[in-house]
Amino acid sequence: MKKKTDTTLKSDSCEFLGSRFRLPMGFTDSVRVLILFTAGVLMFLGQTQWSQAAGRPNFLIIMADDCTYRDLPVYGGQNALTPNLDRLASEGLVFNRAYLSEAMCQPCRAELYTGQYPLRNGCAWNHSACRPTATSMPQHLEPLGYRVGLAGKVHVKPAGAFPFVKVGGFDPNCVRNPTRFHTTQSIQEFMKGDSDDPFCLVVALVEPHVPWVMGDASKYPPKKIKLPPNIADTPLTRDAFSRYLAEITYMDGQVGDILEALRKSGHSEDTLVLFSSEQGAQFPGCKWTNWDTGLHTAMIARWPGKVAAGNRTDALVQYADVLPTFLDAAESESSRHTFDGNSFLPVLLGEKNTHRKYVYGIHNNIPEGPAYPIRTVSDGQFRYIRNLRPDEIYIEKHLMGTNGNGSLNNPYWASWVWSSWENSHTYDLVKRYTHRPPEELYRTVDDPYEMLNLIGNSEMMTVKNRLSQELDAWMRAQGDPGAAEDTKDAIQAARQGRHLYFPK
Repeated sequence: MKKKTDTTLKSDSCEFLGSRFRLPMGFTDSVRVLILFTAGVLMFLGQTQWSQAAGRPNFLIIMADDCTYRDLPVYGGQNALTPNLDRLASEGLVFNRAYLSEAMCQPCRAELYTGQYPLRNGCAWNHSACRPTATSMPQHLEPLGYRVGLAGKVHVKPAGAFPFVKVGGFDPNCVRNPTRFHTTQSIQEFMKGDSDDPFCLVVALVEPHVPWVMGDASKYPPKKIKLPPNIADTPLTRDAFSRYLAEITYMDGQVGDILEALRKSGHSEDTLVLFSSEQGAQFPGCKWTNWDTGLHTAMIARWPGKVAAGNRTDALVQYADVLPTFLDAAESESSRHTFDGNSFLPVLLGEKNTHRKYVYGIHNNIPEGPAYPIRTVSDGQFRYIRNLRPDEIYIEKHLMGTNGNGSLNNPYWASWVWSSWENSHTYDLVKRYTHRPPEELYRTVDDPYEMLNLIGNSEMMTVKNRLSQELDAWMRAQGDPGAAEDTKDAIQAARQGRHLYFPK
């Protein structure tokens, strides 16, 4: 009788891939090999995941405040000097068609931080509040190991929805006169941190928001300024535009200082930098409108080794897409969150040259003036606008006001009205701003200031119907009641956390 072969383990431990595993006695050699192989694979995957986590990029958002994108040389501006933004553009990717959904400070920031449109996050008016249940960058990035901070202007509520770490060095008050001088020590320390954890930092500047008092306006003699076609040419306007341009150059200097702080922190090479100009400036036709010069924003991305330098893209992107993009870059699944935006990481990496089919916009005029609700949609080529109360006249108290010394208002508006009787172009601009038709349609790609309304052009009927239907679908999906939202009751309820309207 043959002696039975002993196939049990003689040892309860062994080494594999440099690690020692301890196994119970009694396994056959074949099971032993299978266990060791599985353990090795799991260890390899764990090491890979750890390596990926360690290699996650940092994120740095630099935001201007009330800067019309077309006033920057990167986008064809003929006046302002912006050497730091020009250099950033040469080192990264310029988005030709980036948008926000509401051209005022608080709603656009809420969209950027939450990845949601105004109706979904709840902030659909200026000086209001998001839903108490809204979540933003800190809640989404901190579980991934990120330190998430904000320096400068906050202007989002409630605080519980936006638990950014407060970082010093930049003035949070956009209407202070003058703006406090900035320092970069705090942001540099935040970037360096005291651990290997990645960071996400927003530096929200307060220039060129009114009052236009910073920078050297003597570099921009009013008589030599080239005014855009949607701005009336009066002496008071030229003086204001000169001071506005000086603030753009001052802002550009801040951008340079921030990027230098990033370099000194040692993180220039592993940080995705995103610059945005926010909405348009406080001139008629820009901020507080649904025209392109209100909703269109400058966006420049730099990510050494990932984003090719010196390129431009026509891909349509919106503020709501930024947070999903960050999560994608951090190798986290964003589709399980209730975002209105989608990641444009493939555009950043040069893998795609398209992103969205449409971008959307809203305007609720309360509390900036009497109710005047507006909605819009654009495909990057054409823009369709629907004025929901065309029977009313449009009034915006800051643009048309002369209270105080005018530093926070625009006393030049009266000069537009005064000179309109002798200047037909100025008359047309005043009428365009205050009396609006039920619908507007522009071929924005050829008419960037959207001065020629094509709504009555029979050849544009197919385009008009397509965009109108798309706007209807978007409003339904967002639970947007239209004119009923631009009321004192609706904004007061939102401020109290009792939002009246909800997306589906």
